[in-house]
Amino acid sequence: MAPANQVSVTGPLLVGVATTFFTIIVHALVLYTIIEAVRRYLSRGRAGVFLRDLTLVMSTILLALAGHFVEIALWALSFVLCGEFSHFAGALYYSAATYTTVGDGTIVISARWRLLGPLEAADGMLMFGVTTAMIFAVIQRLVQAKLGVQRDPPI
Repeated sequence: MAPANQVSVTGPLLVGVATTFFTIIVHALVLYTIIEAVRRYLSRGRAGVFLRDLTLVMSTILLALAGHFVEIALWALSFVLCGEFSHFAGALYYSAATYTTVGDGTIVISARWRLLGPLEAADGMLMFGVTTAMIFAVIQRLVQAKLGVQRDPPI
């Protein structure tokens, strides 16, 4: 058995990879929903009206934010299941601080599971990057539709 202050690798890696896998699934579902909504919106010729476009962008951002919250909750559940937190609320707070890379030095998890923190932070950075790209793509498509710019044909 490893000493109490020794950082484990295998267990946290397995838990971290599994949790990241589920956050990717959640993110993919959110992105698919956004893509379908934008496709329907554009096919109905609704683009180009400021308030409608603003509503679509706001909806995209709020849906993405909801997806991030679900992903944070998945990480919190992982912390509870690993025995690091006895209450979900504390795990959710720690997870939100870690996922967003804000951090909070007042809560320190055991050395055994400490590697989960950087894994969650990396997952959060990647998911926020994907979200940023999606929001940019939605806005770009709205601008192209407003200006009547033709997209490149699909490959």
